[in-house]
Order: sequence, then structure tokens, then C-alpha cells
Amino acid sequence: QVQLVEFGGGLVQPGGSLRLSCAASGRIFNIYAMGWYRQAPGKQRELVATITRDSSTNYADSVKGRFTISRDNAKNTVYLQMNRLNPEDTAVYYCNADIKSTNLLIMGYWGQGTQVTVSS
Repeated sequence: QVQLVEFGGGLVQPGGSLRLSCAASGRIFNIYAMGWYRQAPGKQRELVATITRDSSTNYADSVKGRFTISRDNAKNTVYLQMNRLNPEDTAVYYCNADIKSTNLLIMGYWGQGTQVTVSS
């Protein structure tokens, strides 16, 4: 079994910052790409940022220059530093990872989601 658990969501004022983290655990052989997605009420889930195992990154245009994705391969953890948050960033944020488990099957896994609310 493989599990992704997110931490760090909450309520923040416009212009503020939050840092999300997501730790993978279980029967892991290797972790490939990791990423963050978000889903606002009434909207489709959308990509926020992704990072490869060698730390190549990709960002949605709406978060470029404000958000930074990073990872610690030794801890099987991915982070999302979010700065200059605005109300349009309000959403449930989900962690995603492509993981090869010890049975050598590669699958995409999702975390349970963490709520980020930007409001004054």
C-alpha cells in the first residue's frame, strides 16, 4: 500500500503565504514526478505545479512567480510554497505522485486534499 498525506492548509489573508507539504509512505520502490493540483468549488481540478525526480519544474501561468514547488527525495516529500496569495487561490489542494511500489507497478496516487482559503 502507498499513501500520500498532505499538511499545511488553512486560512490566510490576501497577500499572505502558506507552505503545503505532502509525504508519501508505504511500499515504495521509487517516486517519479510529483505535483500539486487544486479544485475550487464548481470548477474542474487543475494543475498547479509539477516537479520531476531531478527537480525540473512546471507551473500553471496563474501561479508563476508566486508559488514554488520543491521536493526532498530522501523524505519522499514534496512541498508547495505559496506567496502573495489571493482569493482566487482558494481551493482544495491535492498532492499527486507517480510511484513504483515494491511490486514494481507504477501508478498515480492522490492525497486526500487540504483546504486553502484566502480571505480577509
